[in-house]
Amino acid sequence: MAERHIRTIITLGTAQTLAWASSFYLPAMLATPMARDTGVSVPTVFLAFSVSMVLSALLGPAAGRLIDRIGGRPVLIGTNFIFAAGLAALSMVHGPVGLFAAWLVLGVGMGTGLYEAAFATLVRLYGRGARDSITGITLIAGFASTVGWPLTSLLDAQLGWRGACLAWAAAHLLIGLPLNLSLPKLRLDEAADATPAQAAPEAAATVAPEKARRAAFILSFAFASTYFVATSMAAHLPRLLQATGATLAAAVAAGALVGPAQVGARMLEYGLLRKMHPLFSARIATLMHPIGAAILMLVGAPAAAAFTILHGAGNGILTITKGTLPLALFGAQGYGQRQGLLLIPARVAQAAAPWVFGLCLDRWGAGVLWISATLWASAFVALLFLPRERTAHSPESSAVFRGSGT
Repeated sequence: MAERHIRTIITLGTAQTLAWASSFYLPAMLATPMARDTGVSVPTVFLAFSVSMVLSALLGPAAGRLIDRIGGRPVLIGTNFIFAAGLAALSMVHGPVGLFAAWLVLGVGMGTGLYEAAFATLVRLYGRGARDSITGITLIAGFASTVGWPLTSLLDAQLGWRGACLAWAAAHLLIGLPLNLSLPKLRLDEAADATPAQAAPEAAATVAPEKARRAAFILSFAFASTYFVATSMAAHLPRLLQATGATLAAAVAAGALVGPAQVGARMLEYGLLRKMHPLFSARIATLMHPIGAAILMLVGAPAAAAFTILHGAGNGILTITKGTLPLALFGAQGYGQRQGLLLIPARVAQAAAPWVFGLCLDRWGAGVLWISATLWASAFVALLFLPRERTAHSPESSAVFRGSGT
């Protein structure tokens, strides 16, 4: 891999770490003081966050289409200003209206500046050779919560939650902006063609639009099912483990293993599994949570660590395959818009997950594992019907995605 290529991965991975830490992972640390000072409940803060995630899902296809046309560098540069504006606005809110408005601005940033935009940027630059690059940035940005949560907590303790938001806003302008400015530029002819040079050698295999549509629905279902559970675990894992009989200390200790398990699994994907088709990786990943859940339900609290490791490993690999599998199946042309459309159901499921799963956990306790295990197992079954060969690169099959935005 060329030195410039590696530098792009490090740059984009670092910028993604900042983007995730200052948006998606922010409410976990600041929701309580934010609610107290703005006169709303903590669930209202998370509701505003969920609304922002729905907006980010709806913006995904448009952001991807723009990256397909002009490349990711100008789009990601713009997101630094959007994130900074949203965080600055959040630091000044004093009531529910301002709270929701600020989170809507951040929703625009998340819809145009998180993984989907980064993956589309890499595909726009490197075509079908972007798989290793996608894995590389997830290895780096996999530490976003590890870095973001302690740093946000420290900023809150030193500056208050409003100061923490302003500090993150400044970080986007002083760190994130220079990083994205240093990304490679597309040549004018590449921008006009909206097709990376690396994508040119792709075979022009034509297929029935029905086959491409079926593959798209399978991927959308699998991503939505796994996203729902992954987000639910991020919000409720300690409570879930306590429901199985674990103490609070044991639940927190076991939960801390999720991050290392994700990164370890991504390293495995980068090393051993990189020679395999990403569909093979995805199928393995969707089995890990159900296996862990079965062990946890059978053994109880002593299996908490095993469950979190298996769940974290599966989620770590799926984060990669949500970018590499569509690339392998559909090719590089139109990747950004297609990726945005495929992930709309997943992002909506992700927005609803903390609330819905929380209600189920309150009602059924550890029995909620049957729901999470069934969802991931259903994703595995769905992926069994997905062909390994590339399914679309024709004008007819591209039209399937242009027309499937509802």
